[in-house]
Amino acid sequence: MEKNLTHIALFAALIAVLGLVPKIDLASGVPITAQSLGIMLCGTVLGAKRGALAVLLFLGLTLAGLPLLSGGRGGLGVLASPTVGYIIGFPIAAFVTGLIVQAWKAPILPAAVVAAFLGGFVLLNAIGILGMAFMLEKTLPEAALLAAPYLIGDTIKAVLAGLVTQAIAQMRPDALLSRS
Repeated sequence: MEKNLTHIALFAALIAVLGLVPKIDLASGVPITAQSLGIMLCGTVLGAKRGALAVLLFLGLTLAGLPLLSGGRGGLGVLASPTVGYIIGFPIAAFVTGLIVQAWKAPILPAAVVAAFLGGFVLLNAIGILGMAFMLEKTLPEAALLAAPYLIGDTIKAVLAGLVTQAIAQMRPDALLSRS
């Protein structure tokens, strides 16, 4: 139990630290950040339940007012921004990513890359695009076009999540909770 809480808190902190990487602002109001890499890693390393709990801890602290989102954003006001779909999608994406890694018994590298891509990219962007469309009063195709610049970066992040997960599996197999 104590080990689980430590991992959950550590990965919530990882997401916050990845928010310190300078963001790239886009016209849509949704920045390109490294935090989605943290969401992917929560799922690939911690698994579905623990990964989602780490993200929920991060979001709880953020919504309580801590400036943990990229650019130093925090508080309930983030729920009234174009990023709301991504914020809502964070724990869902971590859960689905972890579920795929847990269920698919392929070698860890391809399992983690595919899981990070499907959960942390496809699903997260689908929910994010819905939020953008709603908040910006755009059609879904218009909002999807605004999200197009994320394709390359999120694909790179999915591969990085797979490589980091594989490195953890090789160096500290007992720390890879998604496969325990």
